[in-house]
Amino acid sequence: MFVKRSVTDGLVVLGIDPGLTRCGYAALQSSGPGAVVALSMGVIKTPAADPLPKRLAELKNELAELMDEFRPHVVAVETVFFQTNVRTAMSVGQASGLALAEAWARGCEVVQYTPNQVKGAVAGWGAADKIQVQKMVQARLGLSTLPRPPDAADAAALALCHLAMAPMRQRVSDVLAARS
Repeated sequence: MFVKRSVTDGLVVLGIDPGLTRCGYAALQSSGPGAVVALSMGVIKTPAADPLPKRLAELKNELAELMDEFRPHVVAVETVFFQTNVRTAMSVGQASGLALAEAWARGCEVVQYTPNQVKGAVAGWGAADKIQVQKMVQARLGLSTLPRPPDAADAAALALCHLAMAPMRQRVSDVLAARS
């Protein structure tokens, strides 16, 4: 399902769909516009019955291993935007904080996108549902099967979103730097 390539062949973006029970990840490599391959995607799971500090430590270690393996240039993390369940929002926030801190400590560029930004960039519509996002990730990455579970597809969508948004972000940064 995944193309094995050297991580020196192009820009590597690690997408993280944060969660404490299920944390989606996807490492994508781009060697130019439209030239994107999936290096890996999956889900880090921690048992809900384990104590919170243990789960956080396990998630931190797994994230560190992913960053060691793929040496991403950029880590794209979904912004904790809105949750009706406070407990879920807290665990997503904790997982997100671990990913942000681990990436920053390793010198990666760290970016965050809202769910609507991701859906808009990948599916063309900010209110796309999970299956629409999965189908667009499958199409954009040339995968033979629908990426599963949805957390892994969401992480790939985050990385694809960054690849779509990066040129504009760079132009804005250049303009702001020129004005200073």
